[in-house]
Amino acid sequence: MTTYIALLRGVNVGGKNRVVMATLKERLEQHGFTKVVTYLNSGNVIFDSEETEIFQLAKDCEKVIEAEFGLKIIVTIVSAEDLLAALEQIPEWWDTDKASKHNVIFVIPPTTTEEVIASVGEAKAEYEKVAYHERVIFWSAPIKTFSRSRWSKIVGTKMYSRITIRNANTVNKLAELVQKNN
Repeated sequence: MTTYIALLRGVNVGGKNRVVMATLKERLEQHGFTKVVTYLNSGNVIFDSEETEIFQLAKDCEKVIEAEFGLKIIVTIVSAEDLLAALEQIPEWWDTDKASKHNVIFVIPPTTTEEVIASVGEAKAEYEKVAYHERVIFWSAPIKTFSRSRWSKIVGTKMYSRITIRNANTVNKLAELVQKNN
């Protein structure tokens, strides 16, 4: 069995794409996933599965969501091992300054990290810091000048539908939960 994290994109935001996490947990268990744990209402699910193909796991989750909630939601799957490996590569500046926002951008396959970076452009060094490890992009920007950062405008790019973003607190909690799940 391998532990995975399903990151649901765009659920329970502003009353749209409502997915009840307790119901989703039950349906994923019925589908055969084990040790299913949800975190927050924003679509973070930790589970174990014998399936090792992340594309198949993502499709399985998407089918369960569509069958139960009637929603076509994009799901990306990150193995616990990959998340923890990425967190071992955290830049020294990430999640250290309380006057900054610290996010992780997860790239949804088949899109590549390089494609996302090329689309958004180089970080504006005076307003933000960006580093990456495989499909995980670490991004920090001071709250005071956040709107001037290039990466804050990712929402307006064609790549926005190919990523999902979590803040530092969420990512750190997911890492803690996957370590407990093993």
